[in-house]
Amino acid sequence: MKGGTEFRFVTDGIHAALEQAKAAAGGRDVRLGGGVATIRQYLQARLVDELHLAIRPVLMGSGEALWQGIDLYALGYECAKQAAGERALHVFLRKRA
Repeated sequence: MKGGTEFRFVTDGIHAALEQAKAAAGGRDVRLGGGVATIRQYLQARLVDELHLAIRPVLMGSGEALWQGIDLYALGYECAKQAAGERALHVFLRKRA
């Protein structure tokens, strides 16, 4: 894609997908794309270094629960920063050093 962005669809699991992404990135940042189930898997495996959430209060039905059953603190994460925007609250989580 323009700017060098690549999308790859991997069925070998999250570890294989991350390795392919790192190889393709050549030392640059890797961004995770996917839904709640994908994000939960990477968080539970402690593979996320930093997570930026844009939270906006809307009613969309029951959906999937991002945090259900996940103890972020026990997994080594902390809230590094939060900022209120015009339309959303931005929360930045990171892995503790």
